[in-house]
Amino acid sequence: MRSSIAASIFAALLMCGSAHAQDTLKIGIVLPLSGPFTSTGKQILTGARLSLDQNGATFGGKKLELIVKDDGAVADQSKRIVQELITREKVGIVAGFGLTPLAFAAAPLATQGKVPMIVMGAATSSVTERSPFIIRTSFAQAQAPVVLADWIARNGAKKVVTMVSDFAPGHDSENAFRERFVRAGGQIVESVRVPLQNPDFAPFLQRTRDASPDAIFVFVPAGQSAALMKQFAERGMADAGIKLYGAGDITDDEVLDSMGDVTLGVITAHHYSADHQSEKNKEFVAAFKKAGGMRPNFFSVGGYDGMHVIAEALKQTNGSVDAEKFVSAARGMRWESPRGPMSIDPDTRDVIHSIYLRKVERRDNELYNVEFETVPDVKDPVKAGKPQ
Repeated sequence: MRSSIAASIFAALLMCGSAHAQDTLKIGIVLPLSGPFTSTGKQILTGARLSLDQNGATFGGKKLELIVKDDGAVADQSKRIVQELITREKVGIVAGFGLTPLAFAAAPLATQGKVPMIVMGAATSSVTERSPFIIRTSFAQAQAPVVLADWIARNGAKKVVTMVSDFAPGHDSENAFRERFVRAGGQIVESVRVPLQNPDFAPFLQRTRDASPDAIFVFVPAGQSAALMKQFAERGMADAGIKLYGAGDITDDEVLDSMGDVTLGVITAHHYSADHQSEKNKEFVAAFKKAGGMRPNFFSVGGYDGMHVIAEALKQTNGSVDAEKFVSAARGMRWESPRGPMSIDPDTRDVIHSIYLRKVERRDNELYNVEFETVPDVKDPVKAGKPQ
């Protein structure tokens, strides 16, 4: 009798354990949380966690458990970590990926394992083409440059030098800006590519000054923008009549206030500003500062919106992470983000959102990217001309 009761209790415990395992969905979050891109990882992770804090952690009958791993922004590390997450940790979804090489390294594993992959940071256009199971919630690098090129052409600049970091997002930025600016009647007088690692901008800025353009269009990673701005001022570029424009990375919200008055008046185009004047964003900024102790930047909304996509897709699939069903549920999804209205392109699985023209201004003794013009529903222009 006792043995029968013990067996029944043991069976019940097994069933409870099995039910718990079935009701918990592990999500592997792979981000650079050490090394030169630590800020990128922290912004994305804080945004992802904030989404769960605000909206709960159970969707489609599944309680989400985040398994956070640091890849140090090393692609081989990303690949190894994702392999372990899929095979050992049995995660149902992988997410994060702060830089393009990290997403490239992980994509084949998502395809082989048929695991949904949510890209919250990497911005090169071709990222979403590396696996049919990738959904991007960050941005496509070329979206902002085409909007800025149109605006610059409308506002009188005829000759422009482009200066970008020499890696895939920089190439996307350069090509997208050039194509759109030339189409609008402008002239690219020189295209300069700067080494990604430890760049000295001075000789490239001198080349720009010698070319006597009306303006310079710049893309460099956010962490390098302070040095760029300082050297731009030291070389007297503005005094020579050369205006500085760029993708929003160069006036990154997290570090903008510490960069000082050299940034005042700089016009950029991007998909997010901490100064975005919506009630949702005001609530987001206040909650993010409290949670992370820093001002949110454009990477933060990639993490925040990535968790939204995961939650809403799970609701539609009743908790299933079958990759094809999950991706199908995400295609065409629309919602209101802290960045503004956005959606997932049903054809490319990429993000569609507004791009804002912004000017650095001082508000309440702090520097902000103040939006003054909106271009809605911008798709990735690189993919726009490709057959789907």
